[in-house]
Amino acid sequence: MATTKIRKGDTVKVIAGRDKGKTGRVLEVQGEAGRLLVEGVMMVKRHTKANPAKQIKGGIAEKEGTIHVSNVMVMTGDGKASRVGYKIEGTGASAKKVRVARKNGEVLASKS
Repeated sequence: MATTKIRKGDTVKVIAGRDKGKTGRVLEVQGEAGRLLVEGVMMVKRHTKANPAKQIKGGIAEKEGTIHVSNVMVMTGDGKASRVGYKIEGTGASAKKVRVARKNGEVLASKS
């Protein structure tokens, strides 16, 4: 899976798995693996050993784990989950391909 329609910074809703119903912002997209790192979703515990030389405190650290891209949907401006489609805006050389929400046709935020 090389490409995904979800980008870093998108707000997504989890539609399957142990965190079903939660929403969060995408922190990282792992395109080749088809996985996402979503803020506050799929929290995992890591036991870390103290290392004073690197200023690492020991104990149990909690951080986000990855979730498969098929288990999330993009949230639109009005708070509804939607699939993502594409639409060509403009004509000729000035035409741009933009992401749109399938549910209501709303243009999703671009990279800029």
